[in-house]
Amino acid sequence: MELKRSSDRYLGGVCGGIAEWFHLNPTLVRVIFVFVTLLTFLLPGLILYIILWLTMIKPDE
Repeated sequence: MELKRSSDRYLGGVCGGIAEWFHLNPTLVRVIFVFVTLLTFLLPGLILYIILWLTMIKPDE
């Protein structure tokens, strides 16, 4: 199974794709991601999001 960006997306589909991978609610994953990003002073979370967005496979539309 490949990690894909989600078509249920707000920005790039990364959190939605991670939620699908782990069978979780996408809103929960988004809230956790924002919380962790704010705790790490933004930069590491933003860099991780960009890297995941560039490397994750596009959804089949």
